[in-house]
Amino acid sequence: MNTAIILAGGVGSRMGVDRPKQYLIVKDKPIIVYCLEIFEKHKNIDNIVIVVSDEWKDYVKENVEKFGISKVCGYAPAGETRQHSIFNGLKSTEENAPDTNVVIIHDAARPLVSDKIIDDCITGAVEEDGAMPVISVKDTVYLSKDGKSIDSLLKRSELYAGQAPESFDFRTYLNIHNSVTDEEIAATAGSSEIAYRHGMKIRLVEGSERNFKITTIEDLETFETIINS
Repeated sequence: MNTAIILAGGVGSRMGVDRPKQYLIVKDKPIIVYCLEIFEKHKNIDNIVIVVSDEWKDYVKENVEKFGISKVCGYAPAGETRQHSIFNGLKSTEENAPDTNVVIIHDAARPLVSDKIIDDCITGAVEEDGAMPVISVKDTVYLSKDGKSIDSLLKRSELYAGQAPESFDFRTYLNIHNSVTDEEIAATAGSSEIAYRHGMKIRLVEGSERNFKITTIEDLETFETIINS
């Protein structure tokens, strides 16, 4: 059994708009719904858990009902950090979908993820311990500790930018979160980071430029162009 945890607790402060980006309306539909519909229709996703702040929970529930998202089995509160939100989603999964084998974690603000990426992530979590989509880095990247001078040259061919969703063997990933300190969870920047640190083998699968996260006004305009076309 595979459960998708959809992270919808972000505040979207960089957008400069009156609501979190995942709740902005594009063509009469909130962005989060575009994301939920992909997992709703995917044949290998059995359940959906939504992580959402209390302020927006009723709004999300209304749209889940309005747009016929039937796989939602539970909700979890947004946490202090992204990884705290993930931990809350894992606990909700344990409560509402305890037979889950693979958990796949995705951002509500990435509404164009493909079925192939989802399939590859699930397969990676079954055959390894987890998986994450990546894209190659196009620009030359330098390491600078002070932002003013170069401290190290990095080999571009060995660098990859991580995307979502990220998938994991559910019980192993949950057990890691149950065993570490709150400080370690707070310091975790990416979903796979904590898994890698604790010995989980994470497969890299091919991501897509189309699977971008809506973070800026320019991203929103790009998404609107795609949807309207």
